[in-house]
Amino acid sequence: AKKIGLPVIVHSRNSGIKTAQAVEGEQFTGGGVLHCFTEDWELAKRMLDQNFYVSFSGILTFPKAEELREVAKKIPLDKIMIETDSPFLVPSPFRGRIKRNEPSFVIETAKVLAELKKISLNELAEITTRNFETLFQFEIKKTEC
Repeated sequence: AKKIGLPVIVHSRNSGIKTAQAVEGEQFTGGGVLHCFTEDWELAKRMLDQNFYVSFSGILTFPKAEELREVAKKIPLDKIMIETDSPFLVPSPFRGRIKRNEPSFVIETAKVLAELKKISLNELAEITTRNFETLFQFEIKKTEC
């Protein structure tokens, strides 16, 4: 990815310091994204300083994820993404009732994130779409429903 300027996708779980150390100083010209982010603000800030985006999954909707929601409030809108991590991490309110996560459930994560950021769901959709297009240098063709 570094050699050809593509974004790096990083999944870090309980290894924030090692993740930051591995990325810092590498100068990934294509930037990157912290996939399925569950770590603390310190890691998020260090990775934001490296031109990374932070992506939240259904974990953001879990009742015990208060600390993660506090981190999400601090992430700048132009560096935020959402994802499903399908087929895993079914968001609330489906968690415990449905075993397999589906792409359509990303709306539940979006609802929580929009509320945390105090913006509309439509605005969050526009922002996260634009962030995806910017990071991956890919334009999503919009169609009317």
